[in-house]
Amino acid sequence: MNFGLIVIGDEILSGKRQDKHFPKVVELLAARGLQLSWAEYVGDDRERLVSTLRRSFDSGDAVFSCGGIGATPDDHTRQAAGIALGLALELHPEAACLIAQRTAEMAAEGRGSADMSLPENRQRLKMGEFPAGAGIIPNLYNRIPGFEIRKHFFVPGFPVMAWPMIEWVLDNRFADLFHRERRAERSFLAFELPESVVTPLLEEIERDFPGIRVFSLPSVGDDGSRRHIELGVKGPEHLVAPAFERLEAGTRALGAEIG
Repeated sequence: MNFGLIVIGDEILSGKRQDKHFPKVVELLAARGLQLSWAEYVGDDRERLVSTLRRSFDSGDAVFSCGGIGATPDDHTRQAAGIALGLALELHPEAACLIAQRTAEMAAEGRGSADMSLPENRQRLKMGEFPAGAGIIPNLYNRIPGFEIRKHFFVPGFPVMAWPMIEWVLDNRFADLFHRERRAERSFLAFELPESVVTPLLEEIERDFPGIRVFSLPSVGDDGSRRHIELGVKGPEHLVAPAFERLEAGTRALGAEIG
C-alpha cells in the first residue's frame, strides 16, 4: 500500500502559515512500520483540487487530505471530492447528530443557541455534507467529523484535530499492514568524490539488490564543512547490510575518503 498526503490551503502556499502535517504524518507512519510515498500542496482552488483528487483516486493509494473541509467560501475540499467522484454531497446522518451535539455544548457554554433551525446552525450542518456513501472519521477534539471514501481520508487543517484523526484511521483501517517488513537505512560520508564517478556503482547496487534503493545527497560545503556526498542504502533489513558493504567497498575502491 502506498500512502500519500495532500495539504490544502492558500495560507501554506503564501507562507502565512507553515505546514506541520508533513513531518507528523511521516512520524505516525514510521511508528507503524509504514512510509509516505508522496505529498502535494494545493491552494484553495476548486478546479485544481478536483484535478488533484481525480488523479489520486485513480491511483489506488491511501491518501490523507488535510484542510478545506469547513463551510466557509474558501473551503472547497468536500465539494471537490464529490465532483472528482461524480457524486452529490449528502448530509451524513451521524455527522448531523454530532454537529448538533457540539452546537448544544456550545450553547450550554453561552455561545449561541442549540436550535438547529437557525441559519447559523444550518450553516454548521454543511460541514456534515459529504460525497454520497462516505463514512465519517471521529474528531475527539470538537466532535465535527471528517470523512472517508475510496481510501481517501479527509481531516481538518488544524493539527490538534487532524493528527489524532489520522492515527485513528491508521489504527482502524490499516493495522494489518503494520510492521510487515523490517526496514533499515545505512549511510556514510564520502569526501571530494564527484557524483558522476560514483553513479555507476549506485546503479549496480540497485540492479544486484532488488528492493534496495540507493541515495546520494551532495553538499557543496556552503555550511563551512568539506565538500562531501552522503551515500546510503535503504530497504528490507536483510538486504541493507550486504548492499551497504558493497557500497562502502566500492566507494573506497574509487579512492574516496570515507567518514
